Amino acid sequence: MVFLDFEKPVEELNKELEKLKEVASKSKVDLSKSVTELEEKIQDKIVELYSNLTPWQRVQVSRHPERPYTLAYIDHVSNKSFIELHGDRTVADDKAMVGGWGEIDGQTVMFIGQQKGINTKMRQIRRFGMANPEGYRKALRLMKMAEKFNKPIVTFIDTPGAYPGLEAEERGQGEAIAKNLLEMVQLKVPVICIIIGEGASGGALGIGIGDKVLMLENTWYSVISPESCSSILWRSWNFKERAAEALKLTAEDMSKHGLIDGIIKEPVGGAHRDPQATFETVKQEIKKHLNDLSKISAEERINQRIEKFGAMGVVHELD
Repeated sequence: MVFLDFEKPVEELNKELEKLKEVASKSKVDLSKSVTELEEKIQDKIVELYSNLTPWQRVQVSRHPERPYTLAYIDHVSNKSFIELHGDRTVADDKAMVGGWGEIDGQTVMFIGQQKGINTKMRQIRRFGMANPEGYRKALRLMKMAEKFNKPIVTFIDTPGAYPGLEAEERGQGEAIAKNLLEMVQLKVPVICIIIGEGASGGALGIGIGDKVLMLENTWYSVISPESCSSILWRSWNFKERAAEALKLTAEDMSKHGLIDGIIKEPVGGAHRDPQATFETVKQEIKKHLNDLSKISAEERINQRIEKFGAMGVVHELD
């Protein structure tokens, strides 16, 4: 288990528990009561810490290396029926963006999302979930395929942003994301977008236009990361905690400002402490919203989508 810096009290208690179990194993002494008490103490401490997380601490939880990524959600939500599709039919197959067909209790769904990679080698191959333009074009191709066959779309968002490399700009990063925004708002099939980790900038928004936009409890969604915001405003990363507070990037802040449609609760201590429970909760949320959206006509869904996103932000007209 990897512990974050604010989880030091839990880490210390966990070390005590390991020592106690080791002593019990070597000495053959019954220390089950002490072990149980210490386990309860650890759980109480986790509840205490996670009941009042700061925005920066939630950012840290969203980046936890043991937190489940997109493919893990897809595999479990679709009961391992997922068939991945590749390529944008123009340039390449972007490994940072994954997508394909799957089933949720017999209903066919097009799954799309960013994948960060589960180890060092795969993180490099997938560029830590930062997609090139061909990634967004692949996503759009799969969305159009889902629309053709009248199947709903579920996207999983987890990215530090679109890939900022020179080759990405040369191949039209901005245009690719902008086209996705235009096309997604007009899709005739139900679209559900779920932020499962980091939701940064246009990289997240490129697959984030949907009838329902949901966030897991310990995730963030913002035009810029706290570190980048801090470096721009204060010329240093040392003010990232202050930037996270000012950006209002937590699920609670997003919901309060009407920018998302719901918050999905995580197990105490974050999704990484109980992935199976998180997968099941996400699956039930998807099923619930797909059922509700299926009762609405395509034209009405599109109009509601346009109205929802068009109402975001504040506009001042000057005479």
